[in-house]
Amino acid sequence: MASQNRDPAASTTRKEPNSTTAKDNHSVTKRLQQELMVLLSSGDNRVSAFPDGDNVFKWIGTIEGAPGTVYDGLRFKLVLQFPSGYPYQAPSVKFDTGCFHPNVDERGNICLDILKEKWSALYDVRTILLSIQSLLGEPNNDSPLNSYAAELWSDQEAYKKHLLEHYAKNNKKKL
Repeated sequence: MASQNRDPAASTTRKEPNSTTAKDNHSVTKRLQQELMVLLSSGDNRVSAFPDGDNVFKWIGTIEGAPGTVYDGLRFKLVLQFPSGYPYQAPSVKFDTGCFHPNVDERGNICLDILKEKWSALYDVRTILLSIQSLLGEPNNDSPLNSYAAELWSDQEAYKKHLLEHYAKNNKKKL
């Protein structure tokens, strides 16, 4: 009699574990492990990134300001979150270190075309970090997230003064 109260469709169909998702996660993990090896063997100490603990889908990256720019000598921490669709979907990348820049908002969000509409599965973590490092010295002032930084950019002396004050004030505990 108890069987009369059950949905017949529910009792005959049993959910199997989604093996496609497991395969996708495995391929993403394998790709990220390969990218970590490339980063470690690159010998470039101005950009780096490592998984955050055991979570291969979340990395902590660092970039140093490029020589000859107002960011020279400054070090920035970033958080990279990789979706299960990586590399076909762009990772989410944010500054964890406070960054005064025309293309970075106060929450660390970055306006960079390769992280949005120009994303390609050919890009890797190293490419992302180098692109952000390049963006620091060459902002796109036509589409700023921080309009004050964009306005100030043309006066590099005033910009650097504000940048260093902002960096010191916002990064006492993060580096």
